[in-house]
Amino acid sequence: MVLQPKNGQPVTVYLEIADTPDTQALGLMYRVQLDLDRGMLFLFEHEVEHSFWMKNTSIPLDMIFIATDGRIVGVRPNTKPFSLAPITVGAASRAVLEVNAGFAAQHGIGAGDRVTYRHIASTLLP
Repeated sequence: MVLQPKNGQPVTVYLEIADTPDTQALGLMYRVQLDLDRGMLFLFEHEVEHSFWMKNTSIPLDMIFIATDGRIVGVRPNTKPFSLAPITVGAASRAVLEVNAGFAAQHGIGAGDRVTYRHIASTLLP
């Protein structure tokens, strides 16, 4: 996947895909690290307001919410490990990218920026 900030250089993220109920329920739980150029992409059948939590997740994350058209609709930076508080951006999304905390700020990623899906095998891609 390539993220394309309006005011910066494109950045590539190598992904694990969570596109089934089982992979989505597990997410990045129980992991102790995530490489800097890696992330987990949650792909959903429908574009709705998705909500996440950090249950059993020890890695602080940035969550990047993406609409069907590849537009980033919101970012929740530096989520709190192990928290059960709901995490959402108040907008409909079709995908959510989880990366290490600080990734979005470091690369200037924010709402309105775009993503391009490359070499991803999933029946849920738009």
